[in-house]
Amino acid sequence: MKSSLPNTIFARMWAVWGIISFVVTFLFIYPIFLLSFLINDKWKSQAFFISVSRYWMKVWLFIIGCRLKINGLHHFKPNENYIVVFNHNTMLDIPLSSPFLPGANKTIAKKSFASIPLFGLFYKKGSVLVDRKDNKSRTNSYEEMKEVIAQNMHMCLYPEGTRNRTTALLKPFYDGAFRLSLETGKPIVPCIIRGTNVAMPIDKGFYLMPTPLSLTYLPPIESGDLTVDELKEKVYELMLSELKK
Repeated sequence: MKSSLPNTIFARMWAVWGIISFVVTFLFIYPIFLLSFLINDKWKSQAFFISVSRYWMKVWLFIIGCRLKINGLHHFKPNENYIVVFNHNTMLDIPLSSPFLPGANKTIAKKSFASIPLFGLFYKKGSVLVDRKDNKSRTNSYEEMKEVIAQNMHMCLYPEGTRNRTTALLKPFYDGAFRLSLETGKPIVPCIIRGTNVAMPIDKGFYLMPTPLSLTYLPPIESGDLTVDELKEKVYELMLSELKK
């Protein structure tokens, strides 16, 4: 979709505001975030970290004019953990996923971002890091994800692998999330992210537009006796059907 020149100019200026407000609010919450390292219990430490992240993101999304609506939280049963899979359109998906899950969780993330000063420590706390170009790193990250599940935390994944730069509503899925579900016995909760591709279109660099955003959690899917391919197809079709609504 083409943007008018005034809209583009505004979106570029708003992107500057988005970066400034992101950094300033991050510096405010950083000392609070550090308290999570004083909590010995891994689940409680991560739950505290997620609470801090959620508060930060609520403030930041309000500041940049991106109101967030969340649907389907009732699908998460108390004291149960899940593998949660999201569609992936833009970088704005990341601050919407993990912080707004109920309870402790971690997300899969690029290892390269962990080297950013200050933010890198925050990033590592919330993530299972992976270098997709390194086979050993991929193997290690998969084992770490199983540890996250064993610690009764949710594991957040983007089965498309990378951001969707195609015209299709969903890219084909990789096997990882579904193999993890079969091996751990944990159900998959699909989640549809809407609005981020309008707020921050992937084909427009340095662009941010105030836009209503939403997360829609769908009913859990048990792996049961399904194969990896059957489970993958079932989740794909459910998410695709929801995106078409």
